[in-house]
Amino acid sequence: MTNQFKTAVLLATLSGLLITISNFIIRGNSGLILGLILAAGTNLFAWYQSGKIALGVYRAREVSPEDLPRLYDMVDRLSQRANLPMPSIYVVPSQNANAFATGRDPEHSAVAVTEGIMQILTEEELEGVIAHELTHIDNHDTLIQAVAATIAGTISHLGQMLTYGMWFGSFSRDDNRSANPI
Repeated sequence: MTNQFKTAVLLATLSGLLITISNFIIRGNSGLILGLILAAGTNLFAWYQSGKIALGVYRAREVSPEDLPRLYDMVDRLSQRANLPMPSIYVVPSQNANAFATGRDPEHSAVAVTEGIMQILTEEELEGVIAHELTHIDNHDTLIQAVAATIAGTISHLGQMLTYGMWFGSFSRDDNRSANPI
C-alpha cells in the first residue's frame, strides 16, 4: 500500500468520523454541514500546518549554514546523495537525544535534531540518524505521521463533544432537546 493511499484513507476516515459525530450531536442537515466544514478545515489544516505545529511544540529554531556549518553541510550532502531537496534544519533546545523529520512533502520538509543528540553522538552516528530521517521524507512518512497526530487530536476533541452531548442532550433542528440516554 503506497503512502499516498494511506494518507487518503486516514483523511477519509477522519472526515467520516467528524461528519458522523457532528450529525449525532446536532441532528439533521445542520450537523452534516457542520461535519463537512469541520472535516474540510481539519484536513486542510493537517495538510498545510502540521509540520509547523510539530516544530513549534518542540520550540525548535531554524538554523542557517552560519549557525551550524557542520550540521548544515552534513544534511546538504545527505540530501544530495538521496536526490532530495534540501530540507530546513532545526535545533530543539533539549538535552534528550532525539531527531525527527516533518513536512507534507520533500519540497516542504524539515529535519530537527536536539542539542542533546548533537552532544552525545559522533559525527558518523549523527549522519546515520539524519540519513534515517531523510528516508522518512523520501517515503512521505512525515505527512502520514502528521495526519495521524491530527486524527488523534480530533478524536480526543470529539470524545469531549460526545461527553457533553450525553450530559446535556443533543439538539435537533427545531431546537428541542432530546432525552439524555443516561
